[in-house]
Amino acid sequence: MDFSYSPRVETLRAQLDEFMRANVEPAAPVFQHAVEAGRFPLDLLEPIKAAAKAEGLWNLFLPALRDDEPGTRLTNLEYAPLAEIMGRIFWASEAFNCSAPDTGNMEILHMFATPAQRQQWLVPLLNGDIRSCVGITEPDVASSDPTNLQTTIRRDGDHYVVNGRKWFTTGAMHPNVKFCIVMGLSDERPDADPHARHSMIIVPLDTPGVKIERNLPIMQHFTPEGHCEVSYTNVRVPATNILGDEGTGFALAQARLGPGRIHHCMRSIGQCEAALDLMCQRALDRQAFGKALADHANIQDWIAESRMELDQARLYVLRAAWMMDLHGNKSARTEVSAIKVVVSRMQTRILDRAIQIFGAKGLTNDTPLAFLWTWGRALRFIDGPDEVHNRVVARAELRKHKRR
Repeated sequence: MDFSYSPRVETLRAQLDEFMRANVEPAAPVFQHAVEAGRFPLDLLEPIKAAAKAEGLWNLFLPALRDDEPGTRLTNLEYAPLAEIMGRIFWASEAFNCSAPDTGNMEILHMFATPAQRQQWLVPLLNGDIRSCVGITEPDVASSDPTNLQTTIRRDGDHYVVNGRKWFTTGAMHPNVKFCIVMGLSDERPDADPHARHSMIIVPLDTPGVKIERNLPIMQHFTPEGHCEVSYTNVRVPATNILGDEGTGFALAQARLGPGRIHHCMRSIGQCEAALDLMCQRALDRQAFGKALADHANIQDWIAESRMELDQARLYVLRAAWMMDLHGNKSARTEVSAIKVVVSRMQTRILDRAIQIFGAKGLTNDTPLAFLWTWGRALRFIDGPDEVHNRVVARAELRKHKRR
């Protein structure tokens, strides 16, 4: 395993870092003020997106692009350090068309869309003209076991009728969002294979019967694009909007979630690097009891532990990315589950230390630390809770011992 960055990636890292410094970092305070006012600053973001696209910093995440699709065609291993740079400012990924949940939706549309679906939905997504969301999690069932999902997708002639309620549909209030990929029960026979009863379908958000009920806060932090609760009441969409075949929802979800999970981890490492930078700056600048905070032994311990945890997690993520590139996404299922647990827990630990070093200021929006702590905590649920991923790792370990 050689995780050194190739000359191409080093060039892209330098280019991306410079772009962030010149275009994204100066816009960050303005973006934050708009968010605090409850407004998504599309007018600020669109010129940055256009500049990124012009520089070729576009669709960096998708390795299997066709020749007629805009993007950079990087492997997962090549993308990792770039996602980390983008992750340092929470909203920056959208400037490069690399933000969730669009990345996951582009992945499955790229693999499973019909030519008509591709033209209507994937091409505008790849071009950054629209955004999308995904509706899987539900408020009334334990979504850690997706066989519980109750939203129904019933065939009715040339249409499907969707009924149900989803929540934590990220991005549903974004000004450019146009559709949601909804997962629901298409085979309601109780004796059917529980993993072949669900389907995924493309639901335009302007379809009658779709209603955004509320924007859910995460640990009291609201985002203007929304983590929304969305109801679907007799929502009729053309049968041609079904993704793949009926009953393949679980297969589609796994194809979507694997890369999405590792992308979250890559960005999380960037967020933790930003927190460690702030932690060190504060420790050097702030005085307490006659000396700089950086001269106190416990502060030095926190900084050292944060650096070691970050570098360990980064290597683990790079190993998972390397396995995905070498043997396919399924080969790294256990490693992706492991990094999902390791990285999200690391983020809350490092952000907690950074907040403590900043004191009361760390609890406010004067720094990004409080928000990044909430996101680290949320990552312990997003794309599957820790307990599910622990079970994946444990079962893989036990299988090895059973074979012996």
